[in-house]
Amino acid sequence: MIVVKDLVRQFKSGDRTIKPVNGVSFELEKGSLASIVGKSGSGKSTLLSLLGALDKPTSGDVVVDGVSLAGLPDGKLTEYRRRDIGFVFQQFNLIPNLSAVDNVMLPMEFAGVRKAARLQRAKELLEQVQLDPEKHARRTNRLSGGEQQRVAIARALANEPKLILADEPTGNLDEQTGEHIIELLSSLSRDHNTTILVVTHDRSLAQKTERCFRLQQGRLTEEVRTGSRR
Repeated sequence: MIVVKDLVRQFKSGDRTIKPVNGVSFELEKGSLASIVGKSGSGKSTLLSLLGALDKPTSGDVVVDGVSLAGLPDGKLTEYRRRDIGFVFQQFNLIPNLSAVDNVMLPMEFAGVRKAARLQRAKELLEQVQLDPEKHARRTNRLSGGEQQRVAIARALANEPKLILADEPTGNLDEQTGEHIIELLSSLSRDHNTTILVVTHDRSLAQKTERCFRLQQGRLTEEVRTGSRR
């Protein structure tokens, strides 16, 4: 379970104090798919950085399976990012001159997984994200946008993270491909029992998630849903 407790991040801009994240609290059950929507500048990226331990809050805490991030030293935060978090970005952030399978293997190599084991898992993950087997050995700069995002999702799953943070994962894709990607994330959250949080400005995409939050002027509110996605 992910528990966010009264999270605040403030910055100084001249004489002004800016709070892109201001008292944010919420909980996510293991294996759930949720989204946060908000306009540009609403604080979405700042919140994502705090959840992924890329930045530290001014106050408040993020608790992952009972472990408080606020109490972890920098070395442990690095370990948390490597072991417990998977990132999916709008720009894919793949290494273009490496093959799809090599991109997926890379985080496992950093984690000390043996070559045979990481190769097998990388191939299995690429199959799960439905990348054509003929393209597993193809360099990622020769793949389409949708294919690159599938590789990025497989890479995010490589070390069996507790939480996947997806920042505008369909932002560079056409509408149909974007729908396929969100459907893929939905099925992966169930199959891997992995919590996935999608940050987006696309409300139609957000409607396909189990829970939807809105971030506005640093404050987070949850939209009331009827029924369930699953």
